[in-house]
Amino acid sequence: MPTGVHLRDVRKQLFDAAERVLLRDGPHALTSRAVTTEADVAKGVLHRHFADFDDFLAELVRDRIARLGDQAALLEAAAGTRTVAQNLVDALAELFDPVTVALTSLVFFRDELRTRVRARRGLPILAEARDMLAGYLSAEREQGRIAPDAEIDALALALIGAAHLLFAGRRRETLPDLAELEKTVHTVIADVVQRRLL
Repeated sequence: MPTGVHLRDVRKQLFDAAERVLLRDGPHALTSRAVTTEADVAKGVLHRHFADFDDFLAELVRDRIARLGDQAALLEAAAGTRTVAQNLVDALAELFDPVTVALTSLVFFRDELRTRVRARRGLPILAEARDMLAGYLSAEREQGRIAPDAEIDALALALIGAAHLLFAGRRRETLPDLAELEKTVHTVIADVVQRRLL
């Protein structure tokens, strides 16, 4: 790209390019050269906007985490509607899109990135996802749709761990069968949903 050409929202352009590289080639292929080539910009553009490539990756992960904040608000607002299981299945299916799964792998394997985006408790992205589910489950408990003594944090952790295992480790661009996710969610929450009726 010629110098002097103004790039509209260069961060978004670079983030979108990084996501395409992640989806097409996987976390191991994500380099500054791959991102700038995919974005069709000079390599120096990335370094003008970010201190280094790990800074770029940290911002990419933070951007994904910010999106989780929006999803968390929508999920909590859904408390009391449909069934608890339906809300959780939809939230987990949206959460574990291929980009999030790839970013989770990237955070897991890059020590410097994990250090820069340290979550309060656990692995970045998954920790925030757990908090999102815990907030939703707390709202459902307050409405009496799950048992009053439900261990919210343990339930959220079990749901995130189980769903992550379903979504991770698959060939790129493949998703688990929705019935598999539904069965997992129903199994994890069965006790607290049934005991609310006792």
